Amino acid sequence: MRIAVLALEGLFDSGLTVTLDAFATANSLSGKLLGGTPRFDVTVVGVRKKVTSAQGLIIPVKPITPDLKPDWIIVPALRATTPETLLPSLQRPDVRQAKAQLLQWHQEGAQVGSSCIGTFLIADAGLLDGREATTSWSLAPFFRQRYPKVLLDETRMLVPSAIGVTAGAAMGHLDLALWLIRKASPELASLVSRYLLADIRSSQAFYIIPNHLAQADPLISHFERWSRDHLQEGFSLQDAAKALGTSTRSLQRRCQAVLGKSPLAYFQDLRVERAQALLHGSGMDVEAIATEVGYVDGATLRTLLRDRLGRGVRELRADLR
Repeated sequence: MRIAVLALEGLFDSGLTVTLDAFATANSLSGKLLGGTPRFDVTVVGVRKKVTSAQGLIIPVKPITPDLKPDWIIVPALRATTPETLLPSLQRPDVRQAKAQLLQWHQEGAQVGSSCIGTFLIADAGLLDGREATTSWSLAPFFRQRYPKVLLDETRMLVPSAIGVTAGAAMGHLDLALWLIRKASPELASLVSRYLLADIRSSQAFYIIPNHLAQADPLISHFERWSRDHLQEGFSLQDAAKALGTSTRSLQRRCQAVLGKSPLAYFQDLRVERAQALLHGSGMDVEAIATEVGYVDGATLRTLLRDRLGRGVRELRADLR
């Protein structure tokens, strides 16, 4: 597998290094333990002669030449945590050049992988229009606003599509690398996972902070506060809309546009978040926690936690110790 890692100015250091370390580990283990030759030919390339990381480290890059024919291109994230810092980066001349290069590689048959903020660059190039994708959960509302044609699901850690694969926030770079290694050899991917104490995660849902997402829109922020005050009482769309001075249709539309889900689904997210906190620090049993977040019994809460987080109560208590 020929892999070109496209390094851009100000990239997220860990995103690049964890990607390179994963493939280097795979090549080493392939030769030493599986009796095979290195499986991954990895080249770090740039559209500029000199690339400096977000932490100020000089990254040795090779120029992009016509004879470079990658099977996969990986785009590490740029170091940007807010729309205000991301937008200027997407408009830089080198980033525009990188997008043009990605389109050329794609037309030549290469697949594209990106994680975290790197998915914005792929979407900006138009490669994700009409396709499913994921991104850094913290910027999901901004992603939806900027790329309405993309079918975004930020709860997923990895989303394969016809153009390649997108991955979630920050350390999703490692999930992406492991996913590519697994495509070449499930046995090798298992070995790399053991050596790096890592594995592919299926979901970002466990890490999402609902309050952070709500701050992207004033109406949703007000809805979040109303919801937290009414967790025990249960959800009423009509009551919520009346309290916020809006119509039920407007509230539904704003939730869908900003959060990609219904008001009820977001209300349940807040229930899950509150239940997690109580599982961690309250000492309450599941039945009492269910009552606290508005459910009639613990069985309903157990089902919700399993559906939303992919973990049962015992696993959640163990995770939070």
